[in-house]
Amino acid sequence: MLLDPASVRDADADAVYTAFVEWAESTGISLYPAQDEAAIEIVSGQNLILSTPTGTGKSLVAVAAHFSALAAGRRSYYTAPIKALVSEKFFSLVDIFGAANVGMVTGDSAVNADAPIVCCTAEILANLALREGPDADVGQVVMDEFHFYGDPDRGWAWQVPLLTLPQVQFVLMSATLGDVTALADDLTRRTHRETAVVTGVERPVPLHYFYETTPIHETIDDLLHTDRAPVYVVHFSQAAAMERAQALASAKVATREQRDAIAELIGGFRFTTAFGKTLSRLLRMGIGVHHAGMLPKYRRLVEQLAQRGMLRVICGTDTLGVGINVPIRTVLLTALTKFDGTRMRQLNAREFHQIAGRAGRAGYDTAGTVVVQAPEHETENLAALRKAGDDPKKRRKIIRKKAPDGFVSWGEPSFRKLVDSEPETLTSRMQITSAMMLNVIGRGGDVFANMRALVYDNHEPRDRQRMLALRALGIYRTLRESGIVEDGPDGIRLTVDLQPNFALNQPLSPFALAAFDLLNPDSPSFALDAISIVESTLDDPRAILSQQEFIARGEAVAAMKAEGIEYEERMELLEQITWPKPLEELLSAAFETFSAAQPWIRDFELHPKSVVRDMYERAMSFGEYVAFYKTARSEGVVLRYLSDAYRAASQTIPEHLKSEELHDLIEWLGELVRQVDSSLLDEWEELVAGTDNGRVDRPEEEVVPPAPKRLTTNIRAFRTLVRNELFRRVQLAAREDVAALAELDADFGAEAWDAALDAYFAEHDEILTGADARSSALLIIEQGAAEWSVQQILDDPAGNHDWRIFATVDLAASDEVGAAVVRVTGVHRL
Repeated sequence: MLLDPASVRDADADAVYTAFVEWAESTGISLYPAQDEAAIEIVSGQNLILSTPTGTGKSLVAVAAHFSALAAGRRSYYTAPIKALVSEKFFSLVDIFGAANVGMVTGDSAVNADAPIVCCTAEILANLALREGPDADVGQVVMDEFHFYGDPDRGWAWQVPLLTLPQVQFVLMSATLGDVTALADDLTRRTHRETAVVTGVERPVPLHYFYETTPIHETIDDLLHTDRAPVYVVHFSQAAAMERAQALASAKVATREQRDAIAELIGGFRFTTAFGKTLSRLLRMGIGVHHAGMLPKYRRLVEQLAQRGMLRVICGTDTLGVGINVPIRTVLLTALTKFDGTRMRQLNAREFHQIAGRAGRAGYDTAGTVVVQAPEHETENLAALRKAGDDPKKRRKIIRKKAPDGFVSWGEPSFRKLVDSEPETLTSRMQITSAMMLNVIGRGGDVFANMRALVYDNHEPRDRQRMLALRALGIYRTLRESGIVEDGPDGIRLTVDLQPNFALNQPLSPFALAAFDLLNPDSPSFALDAISIVESTLDDPRAILSQQEFIARGEAVAAMKAEGIEYEERMELLEQITWPKPLEELLSAAFETFSAAQPWIRDFELHPKSVVRDMYERAMSFGEYVAFYKTARSEGVVLRYLSDAYRAASQTIPEHLKSEELHDLIEWLGELVRQVDSSLLDEWEELVAGTDNGRVDRPEEEVVPPAPKRLTTNIRAFRTLVRNELFRRVQLAAREDVAALAELDADFGAEAWDAALDAYFAEHDEILTGADARSSALLIIEQGAAEWSVQQILDDPAGNHDWRIFATVDLAASDEVGAAVVRVTGVHRL
């Protein structure tokens, strides 16, 4: 049932409140006291800081806020920390308010961006606030997960709107905010609205806390047999989560009936990767896995099965439940320490309560359970003591197991302290960057006063404000010396135009546009070089790059040993070996030149790398590439990178530069991503296309998503896939790797390949594999209705081009598996 604000447009607060409550009750929802209090404060025009436990219905309070703003004719924004949550909230609000009333802006895409309700990331709103300030068309802001205000890298984006939008009614929400007294007082001062604080509310589903010293498999077994499932077993590394799930496979987690029900439900799901095959086996046992490295379709499947109550145990990191309502009865923490990117440390109170709060969900449970598993050495020592009993001789003989090296000490006292502790007070993380300053200057008006307020009237202590002031002065001098800004009779102003989405999406896109002009369109490597420029502007997928570096160093060590280089010199030379960085010198020089004229670009780093290019040059499928670099656990990270590269290449490279080969390469990349997990691209492309008369279709919620479009319908992409399959055989033939060729072409066989290569090398010294060898000119395709006939011409040193690989392409089989199915039928000279 839609919530229609038209009936209470410009009505008084009581009428708006009554209409909202009646709508909630019509959907079967009775407001908790905290929700009721929050709704009253919002419709009365107050700011609200809502710090209530997970499961107390903050989402419904957000709906009340947007309804109140719509009724008053004001534009409202909803912000969240990640794009996935923004998208989730967008579709949720569309269901409630109708598609015409809700828009979304994420930097990658925008849909209905002029709607009265806009869902966006915090950075989108922060940049809007910097550029437009009090003149921004923003009447209300609902900031979800507001504890990100304390994030070292991104916290500025949660603070900037509070500093620069005095006309706005703010609703700040999180389960773990700590003491907000100073924040509430500051908000009242800036907006001239009273700020209500709703906090300390008792959970509708109480939590019970336990510290367990039994071995973890016994703890899990006890939870399963005492009606405390589903159990979410929290680890602080993806590897540990997967290992735990594999270990549980030998236990009886689910009944035969439960396993049969899962098998029937997921029978049609496409588990297309090596990790997917493992996940399929675990799911059929009632065991889920959930972490950020998984493909989105696998993570969503686990979430949907969990929402249906079909998974008894889920092993994962602390990613499950962020922004989604998953019924977890018990949270089992395997440790109270984590690696924060710099060091191992104990969880703080905020982190602990964020994780623990996912136990016990209203509407599913009457109570939730939080269990912390004792450190393994403590568990083993206690077991040894129990075995010794009261015999003092046996107890004296016990050799106590020590904590492992590097262990950050924690135990039951640490646990009890965390349970009783309130979340820490949020710490300001304000920053000043060139991009921020350019947005403020672009606003016009009294730029000096606006920047001074941003630097000195924020939430930082005085000494930090002075540091920010020095940073701002340095940035301003650089901008002025480069001619980007100037002091005119009307004050400080820009001398250049900023693109509308400046600093919102790919901040290095303007540099990429300039760098494309440095390439030679007639070069055989032009298409791949253009992709390398795009890749240099993207964030690093560390999982792949670290493996590339590992392999490169291994090859370098072998080569240096063969050359007789001494150990110490080898170690020095090894430090210089890293992952492939195509065009590094060209791009670094261009970046220096570009930053001299556009110094704001120095806020961002260039990251030369080769992932898309590497995969293309190796002629590998996604599964082969992930297997080659042993990154199955992080395949989701790899695919998201490929998806980002596809979007960036599609949007950034000008059409007039897109040669046929570059068009083919981009289409190949998009189709590769879509065949692995279409959710990453389909939603983006639908949003980019906009809505049909204001209508937005919510994605399917079926456990088995629709299969991707038939691979062979995208002829350009499919031709490239076929070309890659043939060229992979060229590369293997050049290395005379008969075993690998026979594995690819079992029907053709090792003997036939061996005989063909012997005959070829009797005539030619080598098979070339450079850019010319990959050229489409050396591939002949005859397209049939059910089958293609193809000839791959081998590039010999003499240029005779008299040897060919003959093959067929099965179109139906290709559609079935989502990859080009090529069968070699012959290798010989014409």
